[in-house]
Amino acid sequence: MKNKNYIFYIVAVMLPMLASCRKELCYNHFAAVGLSLSWEQEWERDYGMSHKSNWNDGAYGMSYDALRPSMPEWVTLIRYSDKVDPEETSVSIYGGEFPVNPSVRQSYLLYNGDTEYIIISDMASLNDARATSTSRSRSSLDVMEKQYPGVRTANPPDMLYSAFIENVPKAETHKVTPVPAKMQPLVYTYVVRYEFEYGLHHVALARGAIGGLAESVYLRNGVTGDQEAILLYDCDLKNYGCEAHVRSFGIPGFPDTYYGRADGEAALQHKFTLNLEVMLTSGNMLEFNYDISDQIAKQPRGGVITVSGIRIEDEQNAVPSGFDVEISGWGEHEDIDLPVGSD
Repeated sequence: MKNKNYIFYIVAVMLPMLASCRKELCYNHFAAVGLSLSWEQEWERDYGMSHKSNWNDGAYGMSYDALRPSMPEWVTLIRYSDKVDPEETSVSIYGGEFPVNPSVRQSYLLYNGDTEYIIISDMASLNDARATSTSRSRSSLDVMEKQYPGVRTANPPDMLYSAFIENVPKAETHKVTPVPAKMQPLVYTYVVRYEFEYGLHHVALARGAIGGLAESVYLRNGVTGDQEAILLYDCDLKNYGCEAHVRSFGIPGFPDTYYGRADGEAALQHKFTLNLEVMLTSGNMLEFNYDISDQIAKQPRGGVITVSGIRIEDEQNAVPSGFDVEISGWGEHEDIDLPVGSD
């Protein structure tokens, strides 16, 4: 009987010790965060134009929601701390669990990594980390290049999302601490409409450009850089004229309310120009340029840009005597990637 009582006593003492975890003896001592990502799939921001509430599917040939960007393929996570250099890892678009050191304060910067026409640079410095559009050349932009001397011609950027967590919550031992983050767009879409009054039947090919939009955007806060770019793109022929869906970072030097900053006045010290270049069925080339500063002022982050009354007279499509029709002057665009870290 005494032996039975002794055994019972030993078991009662040992059970709490076995259930507890002493730091020096526990081999699965861990702390982790559970990152969960939500996505804001907006193609434009409303600064008074009310496109969403006034959208006409028939007039635009598409629904408002059809312009929303799709989800990316994966996300890049950059961990910043005072103890070590920034660490990069790829994560699912839904998030995931990551082990952390509870004693180290961390910040997380997230962005989608499946881009082709964007250069991500200066990631070593959280405040300088930014995305820049890649270069693209065109030989026939004399008017635009005179209006924007020294300004780089570039591709419209890919869709880019970002989120920043300044203070990752301190994870507790043997627990997964939930960390939610909203991936917000840094790139928005302009629906560009060139409306013809006459002469659309003379047009064989069309392409365009917008001068004055931002060249880059900062990943941490969604603020665009001060440098301008001329974005080059191709157009589709429609029954009313020409159309393009042009992605951009928006206007330069713009603080983004949607990233939690004070709105402030838009930095509209820039002139914005819309270009249309057409090749006619005769092989002749025509160029049109329009000041769209008033339209961009009301739509600093995506929207609808429209110019109308475009005319191409029949005589403008006449084939010059003794000349063969060719399209060699149209040429192809040349894509030039910027080196990482370039300004």
